[in-house]
Amino acid sequence: MTEPQEPDQSPRTQLYDLSVVVERIEGRSVCGMKVGDRIDLVQSSRLCLPEGGHFCMYALQAVMPLLPAKQRQLPPGDWLERDDLVACPDPDERLIMRIVRTGIRSMKTEELT
Repeated sequence: MTEPQEPDQSPRTQLYDLSVVVERIEGRSVCGMKVGDRIDLVQSSRLCLPEGGHFCMYALQAVMPLLPAKQRQLPPGDWLERDDLVACPDPDERLIMRIVRTGIRSMKTEELT
């Protein structure tokens, strides 16, 4: 006879899934990106492109340091809770991206890196 299993008591962390979306291009798009292009961050660490899509690695490197913080609920007074625009470092492009929270998921803390 098997003993009844206790509910999983593992600590859990709430994380947002995110999309980084090209909101506007104020210069010329040297990298071939256009308004509406996006990359999604899901399940804590998975970057996903839409079928046939691409995302400039220089634009991505500008937004990468902010993503772990945007995945978490921050205090209301925190500037990063309010701000969600990031500029690509290429001054000729002046490409502006928006970080959008697309959903929230509960994950076992021990499974996070």
